[in-house]
Amino acid sequence: MDGTMMRIAGAHEIRVILGVSRQRVYQLAARDDFPKPVAILAQGKVWLIDDIELWKAEHRPPAEHSTGNKEDHSAGSRTGSR
Repeated sequence: MDGTMMRIAGAHEIRVILGVSRQRVYQLAARDDFPKPVAILAQGKVWLIDDIELWKAEHRPPAEHSTGNKEDHSAGSRTGSR
């Protein structure tokens, strides 16, 4: 090793990173295009966070941060009709 710290994550951390359920993490992990775990421990598989973040950038659409989605528009139109 070159002295740099490896950032690793288990299923729980990946769930948080991807915004999915723990069950969905295991479904994704079974896919051929999902990063391979770097180790299998007694508590489960672990992956490099950098690999997961790269996969997310390539395969998941960015989260919408604006308030201009359809739900917000429809809520605003209902408010004005009361």
